[in-house]
Amino acid sequence: MIRAACFALTLLTAIAAAAADDLEGLWSSETHFALLRGELEVTRDGAQWRATIADAATTAAVDGASVRLAFPKNRGQFRGTLSADGKVIDGFWMQPAGENQDDSDTGGSGQPFATPAILRRVRAGVWRGTVAPLHEKFSLYLKVFTNENGVLVGTFRNPDQNAIGGAPRFRVEHKGDDVRFTIGEAPEIINIDAKLVSPDRMRVFWREINRNLELVRRTPEQVPAFFPRPSGEPKYVYRKPPALGDGWRTARASEAGLDEAKLAALIQGLIDSDPAGRRPSLIHSLLVAHRGKLVLEEYFYGYDRETPHDLRSAGKTFSSILLGSAMMRGSKLSPESHIYDVMAGLGPFANPDPRKAQITLAQLMTHTAGLACNDNDEKSPGNEETMWKQRGQPNFWKYTLDLPMAHDPGTRYAYCSANVNLVGGALTVGTKTWLPELFDRRIARPLQFSRYHWNLTPAGDGYLGGGAYIRPRDLLKVGQTFLDGGVWNGKRIVDAAWVKRSTAPYADINPTTTGLSKEEFGNFYGEGRDGYAWHLGQLTAGGRSYGDYGASGNGGQLLIVVPELDLAVVITGGNYMWGGVWSRWGQDIIGGAIIPAIR
Repeated sequence: MIRAACFALTLLTAIAAAAADDLEGLWSSETHFALLRGELEVTRDGAQWRATIADAATTAAVDGASVRLAFPKNRGQFRGTLSADGKVIDGFWMQPAGENQDDSDTGGSGQPFATPAILRRVRAGVWRGTVAPLHEKFSLYLKVFTNENGVLVGTFRNPDQNAIGGAPRFRVEHKGDDVRFTIGEAPEIINIDAKLVSPDRMRVFWREINRNLELVRRTPEQVPAFFPRPSGEPKYVYRKPPALGDGWRTARASEAGLDEAKLAALIQGLIDSDPAGRRPSLIHSLLVAHRGKLVLEEYFYGYDRETPHDLRSAGKTFSSILLGSAMMRGSKLSPESHIYDVMAGLGPFANPDPRKAQITLAQLMTHTAGLACNDNDEKSPGNEETMWKQRGQPNFWKYTLDLPMAHDPGTRYAYCSANVNLVGGALTVGTKTWLPELFDRRIARPLQFSRYHWNLTPAGDGYLGGGAYIRPRDLLKVGQTFLDGGVWNGKRIVDAAWVKRSTAPYADINPTTTGLSKEEFGNFYGEGRDGYAWHLGQLTAGGRSYGDYGASGNGGQLLIVVPELDLAVVITGGNYMWGGVWSRWGQDIIGGAIIPAIR
């Protein structure tokens, strides 16, 4: 019996190995979505204004200094302002919502975006400029291999949204040209069916983008973005970040008091990680500023310093910075402003309740407004995914103010993106400025940002619930600005008092304040405190604790500031919907490696 069992096991292993001989290896598919891009030309002939880009043409609507373009078939729009001397049309290209969208995830590049675009006069009556919208693509990688138990398994990876089919690993069944990827047990089984159209091509329907993809067999050298670093690269050697004229002073880590060998060991560890692991840390970038200088800047999985990254909810923190900037310039807005008063022009509102008139901007920024809005509850009417999928009310500010009340303002914590987006409404109304323009004037240009993309609502308003695409190198400038008391390279962004005030604790996050049991609480939150759109916490290193404040977003988008150590760190990643992975990065990477590297 024993010999028979051993023979059967050996036979099964051999069968699995044979299957691996057919499919084992790397496969990839790259899908690009067509968007208008390139040179935009606007011409004026008397009272007639026209515009062309690529194969599209339209007439322009001009009212005083305002220039508006809308290309047929919803292919894109431009809104700009003609300068007093007529030399420049300064504005934004607005790309429509794209196809690259996972229905289960309201982030990603399936939203409309506004990208700064400047047109310059090249001769009388002609202005030209480059339109570079957010690049719409969907990359899917597949690694098929035999695991330690002799079973053929497959791992899908998608750096854009982590749309990987519903599981980090699948069993692979292969019979003839038919291939099935399976995970789970009845009744919760996930099956993904594919077909070999040739020995080196596999066709699969991918639900997340609702289309067939053709995966092509590749060598490791042909799919460098599947790995943290391209296959075959030599061992990592620390290097000083380059000075690019974007406002950053750079230095070697050793000059700023950090042990370069320890930082190199950290980076090498990230490079050596297995992207096909069961729960890999898919870190796209790691940047460190210490003592006012950028000392570490590294990128992984095909990302580089010129690639704007999806910030997800880390972008919520811009609400606080923009409010502080507006207050510094004399705006009547403040944390104590009542949102009902500011947005009264959108009324009347559904579900009237006297408690709505009590809601302040402070409560919106600390997720304590009391509205029936909870991103962790799919049944909540204010849930972000519900708001984005509904079609009845394109104005998200009114949609939020129409929600019923669930609790008295200031008494219950419930994470709600619509709350913070509503602060964007207050900023838009209070400053009489379209939100992307306000961000460009008050943050992007003063902080010397490179190219970025600001996401929009279906009504064309700037969305402040998160999701802007910004270079990690530029995001880190926000942390350095706050370390320097609200100043970036001599330009004051917010008052020093606002730095202290907005990063002070106002809301506790625990089972009592969320109304959850300890077991339920652990599924959604970690205990902590919130400032005005900043998350406050503690990092431990060497037996000590250090207070920090930061911005965080789904997938591992982190800006963490440690004032006591004059330290700011940015991490971006692709672990979307895997909070159990990326929520550990702050402690593991900063507390476990970066702080110990400080001499």
